[in-house]
Amino acid sequence: MRNSIVALLLQVVAMLVGFFARKIFIDYLGTEVLGLNTTATSILNCLNLAELGVWSAIAVTLYKPLYEGDREKVREIVALQGWLYRLIATIIIAGSLIVMLFFPQIFSKSLLPAWYPYATFSVLLYSSMLGYFFNYKKNVLYADQKDYKALLCSRSVNLVKLVCQALAVRYMENGYVWWLILEVVFATVNTIFVAILVDRNYPYLREPVGSAKELRTKYPGVIQKIKFLSVHKLSYFALNQVSPIIIYAYTTLTSVALYGNYILLTTNLGNIINAMFAGTEAGVGNMVAEGDKNLILKVFREFFTSKMFIVATCCICLWILTEPFISVWLGGEYILGKTTLALIIATFFITNTRTIIDTYLNTYGMFSDIWAPIFEAGVNILLSIILGSLYGINGILAGALISQIAIGFIWKPIFLFKWGLKEPLSYYIKLYAKMLVIIAVSFAAVLAISAHISINPAESLLSFLLYAIIVFLLTVFIFGVLLYILEYSFRGIFIRIRNSFNV
Repeated sequence: MRNSIVALLLQVVAMLVGFFARKIFIDYLGTEVLGLNTTATSILNCLNLAELGVWSAIAVTLYKPLYEGDREKVREIVALQGWLYRLIATIIIAGSLIVMLFFPQIFSKSLLPAWYPYATFSVLLYSSMLGYFFNYKKNVLYADQKDYKALLCSRSVNLVKLVCQALAVRYMENGYVWWLILEVVFATVNTIFVAILVDRNYPYLREPVGSAKELRTKYPGVIQKIKFLSVHKLSYFALNQVSPIIIYAYTTLTSVALYGNYILLTTNLGNIINAMFAGTEAGVGNMVAEGDKNLILKVFREFFTSKMFIVATCCICLWILTEPFISVWLGGEYILGKTTLALIIATFFITNTRTIIDTYLNTYGMFSDIWAPIFEAGVNILLSIILGSLYGINGILAGALISQIAIGFIWKPIFLFKWGLKEPLSYYIKLYAKMLVIIAVSFAAVLAISAHISINPAESLLSFLLYAIIVFLLTVFIFGVLLYILEYSFRGIFIRIRNSFNV
């Protein structure tokens, strides 16, 4: 509950500040700079593939020793992560230097000064490297279900940073230079704060351990998980980072920025959803360690219905509210069209509902289906390139969506139910079909009723807020009532919440 409440509140504040800041960045820096920033981030994330899933492999390995209070084992596992991260950081830095040699060709279509890509990428690289060299120990907070402490520290610093950057861009000369300087300063401050936080909560992590060679020999299971997860990281990159690069290849940095406005909206909503379920994976990990199969399946169904309720509610609201929101926020010229919006929402739905399955796969340590991410990444890139050349941005988004459906929607549930939960797949199919029917009925009802609301949401911010509140409450009421009546696990969630408050 602490993880969820802290993460949710911080994410809502971050979302509001983020929209305010992006408006200033667009007005005073321009879409070219924002497109450059998005593209540079995608390139860096490509290099960050060298991380190879070490974070997830270490988190899974930490569940049991933390549960048993084995401090020596926790210390050794974290030390192994530190050694691996230093090695990975060295590889990323070397790769970055090579990539920067090709910046004149990569950004040949950009009208910005030549130093912009180099400065932007260098600052983002510096911020990323701090995590590899110093902040890796916060993984213990996550695995120990105390992630809210790290979130409170990091998100607070980032919020102050964003406000300072917005004010600097708005009121100072050479605003982008100040944006870069503040990025470096606050990344350093955040690293120091998190390091102090970890040391106070786990002072025994400072005690000496064996050599890297001894640790690799002692924990071969970690290295094995990393080998499997390294392939899964390719899929994650293809799904989340390739699109902006391909969009830039077929269009311009301005198009990347327009796409980025929509993705900022869906990303923030996704972050809010993740915040509501913060710490869930660690909790499920502990539950799996206990081995109560009935409880595991009961919680799975409650987890599934609650997340489907939240994600589908967001999707319905996104369809009705996104275009008027973009008009009020930035202007009508920043709207991409209904087809693009539909593809973005469909991807948002699959991305955020597949995490239910992914959470259980992670806690069971089921990473051996390495063909799946290879297939997903390959299909995504291939279809994005082919369809992108034919249909532009919509083709690129369609390629990413098709690959997600094939693996996240079809294969992953089969994998979990057959080899993890060891329950008939029909259990999941019936549950998913039932949810889709309820969602479709709710969407049709909300769409029909909202069409008769006599408010123009694109007229002003106040009109939009009033319209948005009505649509949101209408969606929650119709969808929530139908789900409460038709799905017993949804009723069980309310009983769980009521009991927690009674305690």
